Amino acid sequence: MKRILVLEDEPLIAMDLKLAIEDSGHEGVTVVTNAEAQNVIDEDGIAGAILDVSLGGGETCRQTADRLWERGIPFILHTGDLNRVGEYLREIDAPVIAKPRPADDVVAALLQLVA
Repeated sequence: MKRILVLEDEPLIAMDLKLAIEDSGHEGVTVVTNAEAQNVIDEDGIAGAILDVSLGGGETCRQTADRLWERGIPFILHTGDLNRVGEYLREIDAPVIAKPRPADDVVAALLQLVA
């Protein structure tokens, strides 16, 4: 069983992703902020992550993406605002999945990277 981090500020999307992770036989750990994500990553044991790009209040997932990249942990960027954050996304070397997308599809894409 793998531990998968979900950084997502929309509660329904976070819950949907966590349930899809659990349905695939893994453990989902959901967080809302970069600070919470950093704590989970620092605990070790995270196999991969799904990151919402825009977290509200002008905050992005960049800090968490950088930490995951440093540790060699695969992740996917999950965003509903490709036009606004398109330039920003080019700076991060990770697959991008546009919202809306079924949670099972997002989890399956991440598990392919983690395998």
